[in-house]
Amino acid sequence: MTAKFIRSAANESQFLRDGVKTAVFAGRSNVGKSSVINLLTGQKNLARVGGTPGKTAHVNYFFIDETFYFADLPGYGYAKVSHAEKLRWAALLESFFLKPENIALGVLVTDARHKPTALDAQMTGLFRQAGIPFITLANKADKLKPSQLQPALSLIGETLRLEEPPLPVSSVTGAGKREILSEIFNRLKGSADNGTD
Repeated sequence: MTAKFIRSAANESQFLRDGVKTAVFAGRSNVGKSSVINLLTGQKNLARVGGTPGKTAHVNYFFIDETFYFADLPGYGYAKVSHAEKLRWAALLESFFLKPENIALGVLVTDARHKPTALDAQMTGLFRQAGIPFITLANKADKLKPSQLQPALSLIGETLRLEEPPLPVSSVTGAGKREILSEIFNRLKGSADNGTD
C-alpha cells in the first residue's frame, strides 16, 4: 500500500471534493484513531499521534494507493479544549457532512475497554443522517483478556445499535489489520465500481 499526506483542511473551502472516494475516520480524541490509521497504512508517522488528546484540529487527508482518500476527522470529547474550539470543531464537522457525495465509508474508532459515549452515538447518527455506510472498530483490544473481548464487542454493538459487530483491532500488536483493510477496500472499490455508496 502507498499512502501520502495531501492536505490539512481547516475550513470548508479546503475540503477535497474532487470525486475521489473517501473513507472517513472518526472517534474520540483519546481513542487512538491516528495510531489506527498508521497501522492500516503501514507508516508509523503518517497521521500525527499527539501526546496531548485533541491535537488533530483539522480534517487531514491521505491519498491511498493513488486511488482513495482516508480523511482523519478531528477527535471529539476532550474536556480540556476550550469551548470556542469545541464550537469550531462542531462547525467544521457539520460543514464536512453537508456534501457527503464522495464519502463512501465511515470508520468509527471506539475503545474496546469502554462503553461508547453519547458523542460516539451522535457520530453514528451523523453517518446515518448523511446516508453514509460505516463500520465500527474496537481499538485497544489487546488490553482485554480473551474472555472479555466478546462481551465488550457486544456492548459496543448494542449501545450504538449496530447492524454489524465492531471489528477488534490493536494498533500495538497489529491484530485485526488484515480484516479491517479488506473490509475498507472492498467497500471503497465496490462503491467506485457501482458509482453508488
